[in-house]
Amino acid sequence: MAYIQKLSNEILKEILDHIESDPQLSVAIDRRDHLSVESFRPPSPPTPSQVHDIGSFRLSCRRFAELGIPYQFARVSLRFSRAGFRRLDDICNNLHLTRHTKKFSYLVPPFYARSLDVVNTDLSGFPSHLDRKITEQRSLLRSGDDVRVLRKAMRAFASLQHVQLLRLIEPIELGTARCYVNLEWSPACTHASKTLGDALIYGRSPFCRFSGPMMEPYTARIIQDKMLSALAFRLTCLELHFDGGPELVERMVELSGMARTVLLAAKNLQAIHIGFPSRTPLDLQLETVFHNIRWDSLRAFGIQAWRLDAREIIRLVRRHKTTLRGLRLRDVQLKKGSKWRDVLGVIRSEIDQLDWVSLRRIGYSDHFDQLWEDTMEVPDEPPFGASDSDDEEDDLSIQNLSDQQSIVGSEVGDSDEESTADTDHGPDADDIAISPDTPITLPFCTCSRSSDPATADELGDNGINVTYQQRKMWEKWVVGRCPEHA
Repeated sequence: MAYIQKLSNEILKEILDHIESDPQLSVAIDRRDHLSVESFRPPSPPTPSQVHDIGSFRLSCRRFAELGIPYQFARVSLRFSRAGFRRLDDICNNLHLTRHTKKFSYLVPPFYARSLDVVNTDLSGFPSHLDRKITEQRSLLRSGDDVRVLRKAMRAFASLQHVQLLRLIEPIELGTARCYVNLEWSPACTHASKTLGDALIYGRSPFCRFSGPMMEPYTARIIQDKMLSALAFRLTCLELHFDGGPELVERMVELSGMARTVLLAAKNLQAIHIGFPSRTPLDLQLETVFHNIRWDSLRAFGIQAWRLDAREIIRLVRRHKTTLRGLRLRDVQLKKGSKWRDVLGVIRSEIDQLDWVSLRRIGYSDHFDQLWEDTMEVPDEPPFGASDSDDEEDDLSIQNLSDQQSIVGSEVGDSDEESTADTDHGPDADDIAISPDTPITLPFCTCSRSSDPATADELGDNGINVTYQQRKMWEKWVVGRCPEHA
């Protein structure tokens, strides 16, 4: 013990990094893998060996106890449960721990309610574990303990930077229990959003990033403009993926005014992503949501699953051509009369400092509709998703939590890096799919055999459909890299 005590703090941290990577390090918001690694990926529980090793290290002496705190408390997760709130309450009683917290993940399950068929019949056969779940949720809501503990936490987290609101699905919801209960995500998302927003304001939280991969459009309608503006003013990064459902277009139109209020207040935005389910791209003009707003410091812009005219994308890109470093146009389907070559030509020629672009599953609206008409329909939320990665090692994935719970809104990472098969279309490509498409950095080609098209007219865009090979080549061409050798 005497010998290890003589080691410097820097060397000891290097040793700890081999047990568990430094949790205070995060991917920069203008990197293409930020969305999958930091924002829409559920928190990964440490392995039992990591918990044991870090815990034993901290128990050795006071100095080691202090050095090990960030490895245990830099990222804090909360499940909407009695046990979860008790644990968070205990953590917040120790300010020497909470001052290290940089990221907070709030894992919220749908609210449980007995189905009408069960209510109108004998309840003697109702599963006891479901009854306990319903009772616990109702008790938490009546007592207001969730509000109290969230307020306490947001005041205690003096260094908080990133807040995640994630939908949690438990295994019982995927089995026969569905015939006994209705799972109500909209009221759960609304309640969680309101109480979390209230706590952030109450605690004067310094957070600047917010991520929500399964947001409910109805939620924003009942949250006061004043609260949303106060929260938005702090943001440098906003990443939202809205749940699908009937009348999605109408609901987003109703939120147009609210979106304008929030996005105007978010003057400091450096990264923004707004997405919808891939299976049902939103047929709504971009400016209904973005209102011709220009952010002076915007470095990464992303949208997913929209039906758009080429000129809409071009106008928005031109507003930020001097600052953009990354551009994500995932699942965007161009309407009749538009061509991708026009969009890509402007991006290549007018955005000088673009580092990366993601064009996964882009295409044309008519071909998209025809494709799905000829395909067996798949639910928007398959229990464990489907493969949608093809290049990066850090693909977005559902990860089993310690109590065998899962986060919905993500997909199983199943890299086909070595494959040349077209994986961009069809039911296997459905759902959120936010993982990176191509390596973040690629060398410029200086060979004399470069097959780089000279102009956008040579991209081979037929205005009907986009193949997997085409979009991969286009991603490299847009940022000035050789499609053959990059």
